Amino acid sequence: MTHVIFKTILSCLLLSYGWILEAQTQIITHRGYWDKLGSAQNSLSSLENAIRMDAYGSELDVWITTDGVLVLNHDETYQGVVIQTSSSEALAPLRLINGEPLPTLQQCLDVAKKQQKTKLIVEIKPHNSIENDVRATQETVKLIHENGMDEWVDYISFSPHVCKELIRLSPQHRVAYLNGDKSPQELKAEGYWGLDYASDVLKEKHPEWIKEAKALGLTTNVWTVNQVEQMRYFISEGIDYITTDNPQLLKGLLNL
Repeated sequence: MTHVIFKTILSCLLLSYGWILEAQTQIITHRGYWDKLGSAQNSLSSLENAIRMDAYGSELDVWITTDGVLVLNHDETYQGVVIQTSSSEALAPLRLINGEPLPTLQQCLDVAKKQQKTKLIVEIKPHNSIENDVRATQETVKLIHENGMDEWVDYISFSPHVCKELIRLSPQHRVAYLNGDKSPQELKAEGYWGLDYASDVLKEKHPEWIKEAKALGLTTNVWTVNQVEQMRYFISEGIDYITTDNPQLLKGLLNL
């Protein structure tokens, strides 16, 4: 009888511990883990750094060129060149601060295929028209599917047109909204997987949205959290993901 009781207690503890692990806040590196010597934002090296530190995800920003190539960069322009109105040939001579060329999404997929730890958090940027939003979205989804990487990508965007097209193309896609102007109830009704809002939205304007989203089965992500105090706050709130430029600091707080 004592043995049976012990096994029951142990099973309950293991189940409880498993739930804690599942619920633990996870790390998303903002534009990759770029804050290391020799790296740069939205570079292949920043993605490789994120993989080496076992981050849940490495966020990257995608634009489409006039000839349909998907290229990484945060801003609309790089060194004065407007990416969405330029060809991939025109972008080829440009270099990041570490000497790498602007990477393509295909190159990032090639890196990500070599491991099974870190997801790509693909942010499709708002383009200069709804047509270009839809075009960029369709080409991104197509490329990811052709590479067999659907399960290794989460999608995010500020553009409701991008998000709507992602959800339309395949409802099972993990799509989170960035703009911070939709309630969890609205997101659920529109078919979103989760919310991914700025820290001031989730801490100051609508602190109740984290719990409301979780109650609705939505995932919760906050950006871009770089200070210890804010990291501790969102960890205590049970946020699913924290997007940060300081992933090693966050990793230390999480005792990973």
